[in-house]
Amino acid sequence: MLVDSHCHLDRLDYQNNHQNVADALAKAKLAGVDYCLAVAISPEKFPAMLEKVEQFEQVFASCGMHPLYVQDQPFDLAQMEAHIQHPKVVAVGETGLDYFYAKEHKTLQQQVFVEQIKLAVKHNKPLIIHTRDAREDTLELLREHQADSCKGVLHCFTESLEMAEAAMEMGFYISASGIISFNSAKELQQTFKQIPLERILVETDSPYLAPVPYRGKENQPAYTRRVAECLAEIKGISLQQVAEQTTKNFFDLFSLAKP
Repeated sequence: MLVDSHCHLDRLDYQNNHQNVADALAKAKLAGVDYCLAVAISPEKFPAMLEKVEQFEQVFASCGMHPLYVQDQPFDLAQMEAHIQHPKVVAVGETGLDYFYAKEHKTLQQQVFVEQIKLAVKHNKPLIIHTRDAREDTLELLREHQADSCKGVLHCFTESLEMAEAAMEMGFYISASGIISFNSAKELQQTFKQIPLERILVETDSPYLAPVPYRGKENQPAYTRRVAECLAEIKGISLQQVAEQTTKNFFDLFSLAKP
């Protein structure tokens, strides 16, 4: 059994690649992926995403404001807080900082990130963190606002071992995506080799970042299996070990999600 700990089910191609959400989930099930966490990238998009996934018991939800969307719409704290109290919601995010694509909105990103950390702490729901080229600020804000009390995950991790270790000290998990299968990701592969399996999740971030040999195509939850296979190869262990431990990790972190 595997869990896709981060996917965007509302953004899959239902015109060409899947009949509907049920079809995408059936494909995942055939690949041994029994559960998914569907992540909303803004409070505005959460209701439409929830409508697609609410009927499926094997799908959990998260709501947050992605750092690359903060400049497009005002952050409505009350709306966000209402969304994260929905019984389907097991986490806050994705949220965080991205200075690679939008450093010019750094101050606004930080403000919105802090508000979401506070919500996660207040409601005791784990954080799903997007961080790119913002290592120091991400860690500093998590520490400053007591994110260790709610914990969370650095999703689609591509940063340094030092950052992973600092996050793990706060009780965070580190999530491997299809990027670990890329030939260009040798350094990242070495990083995951050193991160304890007990602190790793697996994800697709679908429809983005499909792993080899599907690179260039739309990603989907079924490909979580390929991410897990790559992680097993990197660590020199069995796929079964990866599946069992990462599934346990998921339900330990997202304690409101019930298998």
